[in-house]
Amino acid sequence: MSKNEISILLPVYNEACVDIVRRLAAMCENERARRPDFTYEILVADDASPRVSSIEQNRQINTIPHCTFIEKERNTGSAATRNFLAQKSQYQWLLFLDCDMQIVSQDFLARYLDCASDGVVNGGICIKEGDTQNLRCLYETHCAPMHHYTKRSERPYQSFRSTNFMIERSLMISHPFDERFKKSGYEDVMFGKTLKEHRIRISHIDNPSMMVDFESNACYVEKIERSLRTLYSFRDELRGYSRMLTIVNGIHIKQVLTLIRCWHRLFGVLERRILCGKHPVLAVFNLYRLGYYISLTKND
Repeated sequence: MSKNEISILLPVYNEACVDIVRRLAAMCENERARRPDFTYEILVADDASPRVSSIEQNRQINTIPHCTFIEKERNTGSAATRNFLAQKSQYQWLLFLDCDMQIVSQDFLARYLDCASDGVVNGGICIKEGDTQNLRCLYETHCAPMHHYTKRSERPYQSFRSTNFMIERSLMISHPFDERFKKSGYEDVMFGKTLKEHRIRISHIDNPSMMVDFESNACYVEKIERSLRTLYSFRDELRGYSRMLTIVNGIHIKQVLTLIRCWHRLFGVLERRILCGKHPVLAVFNLYRLGYYISLTKND
C-alpha cells in the first residue's frame, strides 16, 4: 500500500544542506501532483553547530514551503537529535537522511512511498569513487559490495545504518535511539539490536543515497578512534553486532592479544602517520584499528 504522508527528517551539524532540502521538496511536490492526498513536511535540526556560516545558509530552509530549520541551543549528539526530530514530526512515516548525502535517483522518494513493507525500511548507501588518496573513500569503496541490498538482507539487523531509512513514527517513538551515544558511531548498531529484540522487521531495499563528502584522513582517523572507544564502552551490549568484537572475542590466546598490543605500542604512531598522509593503505588501516581497540582492553 502506498504511503500518503511523510515527515522527512535531517539532523545536521556543521553542514549546509539547503540543496538536498530543495531536491527533496521538489520530489515531494511531484508526488503531490501525482497524488492529491499526499502531504509532507521536511524538518532539519541543527545540533548547536559552532560553524556560523552553515547555520546562516541553512536558515534559507525556512523560506521553502513545508520546510523548517530548527536551531538547537545545546549539542546533544546525533542519536538525541534523531529522537528530537521524531518528536517534532507530525506524520505517520518518517524518512531519516544524513544531510551530507546526495540523492542520485529521480524516483528516490517514490521508491520509499510505494514500498509494500511496513515497520522499518533501509534504503542503503552507495559510494562516489575516485579519490585514492582519501582513506574514507578507499574504505567505503572497498566495503561497497556489502552495501548491496541483497547482502544487507542476509543480516538485516547487523546491517542497519541510520544514514537513509524510513520508519513508522509510532515505532520510532516507542523505540528511540539510545541517547547514551553522544557522538556518531555505533548508535545505529544499537538501534538495529533494539529492533531485533522487539521483533520489529527491517526490510532492505535498493534505494541508496550517495556518499560524496569525505572528511580528511586525519579527521577520519580521529573519528574511528572515537568510535572504537565508544564500542569498547558498549562492548557487552553490542556483542554479536560488531565485526571488530567478533574478531577480538575470537582470539582466545592471551599471548596473541599481548603481541598485538605490543605491536600497536611500537608501530601505532607510524601506522597512524601513514593513514593520515597522502597514500593511506587499507591493510594498515585494518591493523591500526585492531591494535587500537585491543590496546583499550589491556585492563580486562
